[in-house]
Amino acid sequence: MPDTSETPAPFAADPSAHPWRRYVALGDSFTEGVGDPEPSLPNGLRGWADRVAEVLGSQVDDFAYANLAVRGRLIGQIVAEQVEPALALKPDLVTFSAGGNDVIRPGGDPDAVAELFEDAVVRLSSEGATVVVFTGIDTRFTPVFRGIRGRVAIYNENIRAIADKYDCIVADQWALKEVQDMRFFDDDRLHMNTLGHHEVARMVLRALNVPNDLAPMQPDPLPSRTWRAARQNDLVWARTHLVPWVLRRLRQQSSGDTVHAKRPEPLPVVRATNPLTDEDAAPTG
Repeated sequence: MPDTSETPAPFAADPSAHPWRRYVALGDSFTEGVGDPEPSLPNGLRGWADRVAEVLGSQVDDFAYANLAVRGRLIGQIVAEQVEPALALKPDLVTFSAGGNDVIRPGGDPDAVAELFEDAVVRLSSEGATVVVFTGIDTRFTPVFRGIRGRVAIYNENIRAIADKYDCIVADQWALKEVQDMRFFDDDRLHMNTLGHHEVARMVLRALNVPNDLAPMQPDPLPSRTWRAARQNDLVWARTHLVPWVLRRLRQQSSGDTVHAKRPEPLPVVRATNPLTDEDAAPTG
């Protein structure tokens, strides 16, 4: 028999690096990055998916990232509009977050959402890609959405069951207690702000078991407000955000009606410069 003791292993530039080279993100405003503004990026947004892609892209030379998410999309629209284009891009890593807009609507049915969700997962995983799915956040901390907490819990159990059946990775927002604080949310009280998107990116990277230097960021202290000031703030929020949201529902309009996917093609990723994350967040060991 030939001596194979000196036979070199297959070439790997860095055997400890993550295995993914083409990442495609699907979803709605959460994945598009609404609440995390960055004027230099497409749609003027950064968001957790961009942040994850920046880390993944910094660790390998041939990485590309596409983001097909569009704000306001219901799960039926996401499945119809994004799944096939995503498959055509031949990803080896997919993040799929969908159904949140359905669940928060009056009468939203998490079991009906799960049927569409499972169909999408079957298709997205059919070519061997790693699929990451998300549970919904625990809404107990916010009076605006506290009433749908039970619906979100049912949605989450359905997501976990689907993930277990098809060997998906679960990014568990329900367990992400750090962001269950209004200081991690934008003024509309619905979308996460820069702090929130940063924490979600850290969570996703942990779920993928990818080392990184993203450190926790501390929010500003809670402002002290009188009862009158708090109620005035509630009125401003209702007029600025709640009433327009209700009117769009009545008119069957969506905030994404004139919005297109910000990264429809897989492209290399350049790390955005964000003073809040790049200066104030110290690297972890």
